Amino acid sequence: MTAPVRDLRTALLRVAAEVVTESGVGEVSVRALARAAGVSHAAHRHHFASRTGLLTALAAEGHRMLATALEKAAPAGFLEVGVAYVAFAHDHPGHFAVMFTPDVLDDQDPELAAARSRTFGVLAAGVDALAAEGRVEDARAAVVAAWSLVHGLADLAATGNLTGAGLGPPAGRDGLLELARRAAGMLYGSPDGGVDDA
Repeated sequence: MTAPVRDLRTALLRVAAEVVTESGVGEVSVRALARAAGVSHAAHRHHFASRTGLLTALAAEGHRMLATALEKAAPAGFLEVGVAYVAFAHDHPGHFAVMFTPDVLDDQDPELAAARSRTFGVLAAGVDALAAEGRVEDARAAVVAAWSLVHGLADLAATGNLTGAGLGPPAGRDGLLELARRAAGMLYGSPDGGVDDA
């Protein structure tokens, strides 16, 4: 059965995210994705000219989803933005992996550039707010520190390295997010402005 053309783009992106989650970015084949979506191997060309085009669209979609999650968390404070970042990585591992694998993406793609800018804009705005409160002196270094902490934690958890080193969080998503909250709290304090003692 062939998927309706209006749903083909969405179907191919969904299947691509599933393949990346299960097997890694290197295993994405546009032909195999088309087969899994129930369409001819050439049907993808209406939406994606190449594997790079498909993966770039998946990364852009991921950045839009991540930006939405971060924006939703922002009113609760910068600490919760960091927790939302780790939650996104946990909940959308296929998107997350592709978003940060630059050698498979078209860096000149305007849709990807806009989506990345929105994501990083939320992170920068959080640090700018801390700087305005006098909680950080070097905003650029603070953005790098915040991003490194949450991205590194997300990646270490996804690859099993936290558990392998004996540092794994308590089981499940909630344990990982609590660890993220405590680790980020050590860097930037709890949402009420104090240092997180947890």
